[in-house]
Amino acid sequence: MKALLLSAGYGTRLYPYTKNNPKCLLKINNKPLLDYWINALFFSGIEEIIINTHYLSKKIEDFVASSRFYKKIKVVNEKELLGTAGTIRANVNYFNNSDFFVAHSDNLCICDFKSFLKAHSARPKQTNITMMTFFSDQPKSCGIIEVNKENILTDFKEKPHFPTHNLANAAVYIMDKKVLDFCKNIRSKTADISYDIIPKFIDKIYTWHNTSYNRDIGTLDSYKKAKLEIKRKSSLIRNFGVFK
Repeated sequence: MKALLLSAGYGTRLYPYTKNNPKCLLKINNKPLLDYWINALFFSGIEEIIINTHYLSKKIEDFVASSRFYKKIKVVNEKELLGTAGTIRANVNYFNNSDFFVAHSDNLCICDFKSFLKAHSARPKQTNITMMTFFSDQPKSCGIIEVNKENILTDFKEKPHFPTHNLANAAVYIMDKKVLDFCKNIRSKTADISYDIIPKFIDKIYTWHNTSYNRDIGTLDSYKKAKLEIKRKSSLIRNFGVFK
């Protein structure tokens, strides 16, 4: 399976840290966020990774060039931001009509990705996407979801003003060919997974819950929290192959 790591954003809420660095290269415990993803995904059986860039793209290109996995990573620069679903649409041919993994590389996600991949393989037949979920301590900043007894998505609200609970979308997915076909037909110049894909696949999204660790590194506060929290997660990092 191939993976897409979404890495094109500006990270304006993390200024001044992002003045000279893209968000995906901010360091947690002296290692860039992108490094966590690359190591964990290849350890878990992902075969190739494509990374989209825009802001400070040369820094991401240089980082990938220095990686021991550089031969298995493709970097694509977006001269204009395409949106998360727009990036999938622009790289449809890369996935060869096969299931593919998608994640925001500016999140810090520590979990058993092998189990996540297995869950997708064993998902209910009527579903086309497997979405990772977690319990958020900031539900107003997340996509809040409802699931049924089969853990299939029945409702989704992106960044609700008055969330009723904190079961949230971790913005980590595995998608199948039907999603690729859907993306081909999105007409808007920019398109977003949360607004243009998920609402169209309600009742067709299976969910898998991350009980280990997930945090969106989207604000200065969340960045500070992640740097403190990860110090207590060293055993998880070793167990899930982040840095072997």
